[in-house]
Amino acid sequence: MTPHPLIAGNWKMNGLHASLAEVAKLGALYQPSLQAKIELLICPPATLLAGAHEITAAAKIALGGQNCHFLETGPHTGDISAWMLKDAGASYVIVGHSERRQSYQETDALVHAKALAALEAGIRPIICVGETAEQRQAGMALSVVEEQIKASIPAQASSKIVVAYEPVWAIGTGVTPTHAEIAEVHAHAREMLKRLLGPTFGDQIRLLYGGSVSPANAKEILKLANVDGALVGGASLKAQDFIAIAEAYL
Repeated sequence: MTPHPLIAGNWKMNGLHASLAEVAKLGALYQPSLQAKIELLICPPATLLAGAHEITAAAKIALGGQNCHFLETGPHTGDISAWMLKDAGASYVIVGHSERRQSYQETDALVHAKALAALEAGIRPIICVGETAEQRQAGMALSVVEEQIKASIPAQASSKIVVAYEPVWAIGTGVTPTHAEIAEVHAHAREMLKRLLGPTFGDQIRLLYGGSVSPANAKEILKLANVDGALVGGASLKAQDFIAIAEAYL
């Protein structure tokens, strides 16, 4: 059985305790008619996970972390393990976001280790892939995404993982690829997943699109073939905007 489409919100380094009011508002807007069609997920800063969990659990909204260490415990000051995220109420974690790959030089091997740790901890990794503007202009978009998928996804993976295609040049810029460009990358990613994990799991894995997704463009993007949801940045900070993206499926 193919899972519901997933609309995931990455709050990044935004949100204080007062922001939990926005989570409560989102819970009120996430009505049964929408719950029956899509899965809603928010990934707030780690400081808000415990507080948000009290709200999201009642509202049937999934909760996730934005990053994790690949070890369960240890002398890693400032890091959070996947097991800690699960203990705080998370059922998902984002790994390999381009902001981590670029700012912290995270390699495919490290993303692979983090994704494996998430699976071992019992939470679902959202593995991010995507090309830079320079790679896109050089005609390397498909090969870059292919290599990231091959090197970042653990062999033990199943339909529990999620893959998010986020072209680096579209994140937070207000610029999105053409529909044809999104469809091309998602089709290629789907074929890669089938080859790596077999046709059954390869078809069931949800492929999200991320990069300047908004209420204005969500409906057209989310109806493209092999697009099984969205990883939303800035628009996820406001409940009304975030739910409007999810409502593209109604």
